[in-house]
Amino acid sequence: MILARVDCLSSVSEVEQMAFEDLTEFELRLLKWISASDFVEVAWSTKRAADAFKVEEKEVYEALAALTAKVRDNIHIYYDEGAIRITADDSPLA
Repeated sequence: MILARVDCLSSVSEVEQMAFEDLTEFELRLLKWISASDFVEVAWSTKRAADAFKVEEKEVYEALAALTAKVRDNIHIYYDEGAIRITADDSPLA
C-alpha cells in the first residue's frame, strides 16, 4: 500500500518550518539531544532524559508526544528487543 501526502495550501518546507517554530524551547532542546544521541543501540530511558534536563519524567513524556505531533517526519519512536528506541533529525527539512 502506498500512501501519499498532499499539501494543497503551502509547500512542504513551509509546513515543516512552521512546525519547528511551534516547538517550545524544551521540545527543541529534547529533539536536538535525541538527534545527537544514539537511542537505537542504547535503549531510551525517560528517567535519564528527565535527569539530564532536570525536569520531571511527565514533562519528557509530554514533549515526546508533542514532537510526534508537531514534527512527525523528524522523529521515529519504536519498540525493539524489549526497549523503546528513538531516532530524530533536528533539521527542518528532514
